[in-house]
Amino acid sequence: MADWIPAEVTKNRHWNSDLFSLVLRANIEPFKAGQFTKLGLEIDGKMIQRAYSFVNPPSSDDIEIYATRVADGLLSPRLHALKEGDTVFISARANGYFTLNEVPDSEHLWLLATGTAIGPYLSILREPDVWRRFRKVVLIHAVRYAADLSYQAEINELKAQYPDQLIVQPFVSREPAPLAMAGRIPLAIADGMLERHIGLQLSPKQSQIMLCGNPDMVRETKAVLESMGFVKNLRRKPGQITMEHYW
Repeated sequence: MADWIPAEVTKNRHWNSDLFSLVLRANIEPFKAGQFTKLGLEIDGKMIQRAYSFVNPPSSDDIEIYATRVADGLLSPRLHALKEGDTVFISARANGYFTLNEVPDSEHLWLLATGTAIGPYLSILREPDVWRRFRKVVLIHAVRYAADLSYQAEINELKAQYPDQLIVQPFVSREPAPLAMAGRIPLAIADGMLERHIGLQLSPKQSQIMLCGNPDMVRETKAVLESMGFVKNLRRKPGQITMEHYW
């Protein structure tokens, strides 16, 4: 059972017709960047809940989650409709191991995401540890349409703050988009296009890779990376691939 406490909605930012970010205030326990919480609403006498990663860094007083409205979903349409001053339930205690302290040291850190799975990376990137530990940080965000590329102001702020360290590369699969690569992440890695495009080599000796998002992307990208000599990162046997399915 989740340890539910009430959270007040202070903002509900609609990026487009389905993507939205809830900003909340609640007295939750401390968490690590990359972890997730649970949000819930009582619907027809039952607590309907779902896990959502923190977008905000642990140092922020605001709690922020990034989500998409699923038309036939029980919870997400109701979260999408929440207004300032409304109440939603949140788990007081965070969970998850998709955190930087689980990732071995290396020269380069690659953060690969689809859709709303960019959320935990935004939390990680707004903490100082990542910039102390890695010489280069590559943020890859794949979406279907250019309008799905949310948080551009925050990403541009990070680029301005860490111009020599941060490399950002969006993918847009269903329409041409300025500065975005076409197609899908696994194929762009398999044919070397991603490395050529950004000018940085994927190497087991130099690279740590975090995968988060659509299970197909995570599975296919892992397979491509394994064919290049990368191995899954385990506590008992450190490797280079750290994964989270975001479904």
